[in-house]
Amino acid sequence: MEELNKKEIILVQITGDDRPGVTSALTNILAKYNAIILDIGQADIHHSLSLGILFATNSQNSGYIIKELLFKATEIGINIRFSPVSEEEYNSWVGRQGKSRYIITILGRRVTAEQIGEVTKIVAENELNIDAIRRLTGRMPLEEVETEEGVSCIELSVRGTPKDKNNMQAMFIELSSKLSIDISFQEDNIFRRTRRLICFDMDSTLIETEVIDELADRAGVGKEVREITESAMRGEIDFHESFTRRVALLKGLDVSVMKDIAENLPMTEGIERLMKTLKTVGFKIAILSGGFTYFGEYLKRKFGIDYVYANELEVIDGKLTGRHIGDIVDGKRKAELLRLLAQIENVNIAQTIAVGDGANDIPMLNTAGLGIAFHAKPKVKANTKQSISTIGLDGILYFLGFKDSYYNSPLND
Repeated sequence: MEELNKKEIILVQITGDDRPGVTSALTNILAKYNAIILDIGQADIHHSLSLGILFATNSQNSGYIIKELLFKATEIGINIRFSPVSEEEYNSWVGRQGKSRYIITILGRRVTAEQIGEVTKIVAENELNIDAIRRLTGRMPLEEVETEEGVSCIELSVRGTPKDKNNMQAMFIELSSKLSIDISFQEDNIFRRTRRLICFDMDSTLIETEVIDELADRAGVGKEVREITESAMRGEIDFHESFTRRVALLKGLDVSVMKDIAENLPMTEGIERLMKTLKTVGFKIAILSGGFTYFGEYLKRKFGIDYVYANELEVIDGKLTGRHIGDIVDGKRKAELLRLLAQIENVNIAQTIAVGDGANDIPMLNTAGLGIAFHAKPKVKANTKQSISTIGLDGILYFLGFKDSYYNSPLND
């Protein structure tokens, strides 16, 4: 009698054409015999089903369950395999659930077998186990597969303790440059799933230009200002010094040109979808910029941004004086404002995101829970853990785990 009531653990693997009702038919057989489902997972690739069910039952019922499952599989035209699992194997599997979990996001115009192979090689070398793989982007038409117009994103959920997490991160950064992809490596914790505040640099991040360069062109000093701008963005000169020198060169410019520049700003790829989605899911959005308030306020009205902190140009008699009003928003100030906004919005700093491209963004990027160097200078990418260099701003959504299918929700209409 004791032998008849012995617990058996069985893994069922089902493959075949996907169709409605498969999971229901099989789980109802398990329910008939009061089997306990210990784990279940399902994936669909091009209408091809892969379903796994791990269940426990007593030895008296196991034979009947297997027989009925086999009959049902034949009836509905699927393939089914059974594998016994020992209690030792099961307990060892359960014991691994306490290990750290990480999310690896592979993002680019295309994601190739070579790229996935190299990423998973690093995963294996660090003795991490891949628990799940899912595609976040929509199904790509063939005509986009062979072009540089599409976007592809694969997310890996891995578990374990890396041999050297910092070295692993460095390997991903090197691989990103080598294979022209973006790789995000994040700990999968509660904060990753509850981000609530995102802060953006403005120039060369939300917009594809440096506004001070546009103003300089109108003032006839474009070359001189651009040289100072590039030096500052590379971190070669102090931001305060570079800002003061550049603004001084704008002296005498008619303020009316600011409206024309604002209305013709080149928006960064993906900004509309990003802003709409972030607002839909309840993010607070801020601009923390070393640029100018006038243009930040324009973007605030256009996209429903909540906060703008930037620099105010002094105007007298309709002309720029070559001076600014108030404190300069530099790298240190951006980090301070990020912390302040987190307090105002009552969110943990780990729930914040910062996005920027220049050297003066580094303090902000390293303060935020998730700092993303966006199409950034080499020095910036070298000093931050996450970066996007292959696609537009909406790539940030994939780093947050959002799937393209989310955007078809009526809430996003």
